[in-house]
Amino acid sequence: MKLVIQRVSHAKVEVDSKIIGQIKKGFLVLLGVGPEDNCQTADFLVEKLCNLRVFEDENQKMNLSIKDIDGELLIVSQFTLYADCRKGNRPSFTDAAKPEKANELYEYFIEKCKDKVRKVEHGEFGADMKVSLLNDGPVTIILEK
Repeated sequence: MKLVIQRVSHAKVEVDSKIIGQIKKGFLVLLGVGPEDNCQTADFLVEKLCNLRVFEDENQKMNLSIKDIDGELLIVSQFTLYADCRKGNRPSFTDAAKPEKANELYEYFIEKCKDKVRKVEHGEFGADMKVSLLNDGPVTIILEK
């Protein structure tokens, strides 16, 4: 499982020109699932994500988690995080999990985040989505397991 985490002032995801997920201060999370991933992988990364201390405290030090600031999450599935570009110019996506498994773990990940963070929004698995955000910092972190 791979996560690209962006600290944002706000973010939204649209499908067919309709906003289906929108947050204020928090994280936009792009999530890719690999074929070997399982619920334990997701559990580990949910804990890391929700305890990642990259929000500033009163001394302007990155010392607070999303839970500490009552931040929000927008989670978007993105199988292209598993693109293999080593050969040629057209990426291969054979390292990504099959859609059924990926969607199952994506939904599981969202539900586990809801146990930890007050507001969790998400995209639509497999849809053509338009994602917009204002990266705060900028702060972008990559987590893998």
